[in-house]
Amino acid sequence: MTAFRSLLFVPGNRQDMIDKAMHLWADVLVLDMEDSVPMQEKEAARETVASNLPDLQKIGHTLYPRPNSLDTGLLARDLASVIGPYIQGVTIGKINSAWDIDQIVSIIWRLEEKSGLPGGHIKIIPWIESAKAIVNAYEICAASPRVCAVAFGAEDFTNDMGIERTDEGVELDYPRRVISIAARAAGIIALDTPYVNFRDPEGHRLDITRAKSIGFQGKFAIHPTQVKDIDILFTPSEGEINYAKRVIAAFEEAEGKGRGATSLDGKMIDVPVVRRARALLLRAVSPE
Repeated sequence: MTAFRSLLFVPGNRQDMIDKAMHLWADVLVLDMEDSVPMQEKEAARETVASNLPDLQKIGHTLYPRPNSLDTGLLARDLASVIGPYIQGVTIGKINSAWDIDQIVSIIWRLEEKSGLPGGHIKIIPWIESAKAIVNAYEICAASPRVCAVAFGAEDFTNDMGIERTDEGVELDYPRRVISIAARAAGIIALDTPYVNFRDPEGHRLDITRAKSIGFQGKFAIHPTQVKDIDILFTPSEGEINYAKRVIAAFEEAEGKGRGATSLDGKMIDVPVVRRARALLLRAVSPE
């Protein structure tokens, strides 16, 4: 299983940055052909990304390239250049409905067959980045078994809404909650928007904590220095692990005495609390 705590963007038109990424370790590398690449360099980025995939995969990186969105007319060629045995999936922006996912899946099926890959091998992480996508969040998350996670894009969302993106991020509270709940309902992972001020590690950590508190399980990074904090904060701490173990032990002791609930440190312990503790311990062993 792929861990989806940290997903690091690498501009697909920058060979020097791809070379550096060879030795950077995030859970997922996202070689970007979309927003970080100027229009005049799209074709060059496509070729650069494709040529680097074998070496990146060979040394153990999990790869989810980001092609251009469906509405650009570039998606089919981008996908044709990267779909093959070296990648696990793709992450695609500007998704507004389940129809968009259906169109992308149709392209991927044909390319999998052409590449000799088993059907369904390539996964999809769609980006929810508009008011329309927020309204359709659950249908996007549940549109295909290929959709393994969903990403929130705050920059495009605030642009679509005609509002300012602030450091405090209050304007992101509602869409974040919608996406987190929709992802949970569909049984997939919610991934948070990048924190764009990469020179503010304290603000970044606070942003991670906010996202984690409402159900996000990972976050995109735009700079390598952000990866460590993302991995640490989305991995259960030693204190959380120890408390979860105490919760389970207290409940099992109560259960052995015929009781369906008990207390620990002045708090009630019942079945939902125990389930949450067991889920945390599973994430601690394997943070998917």
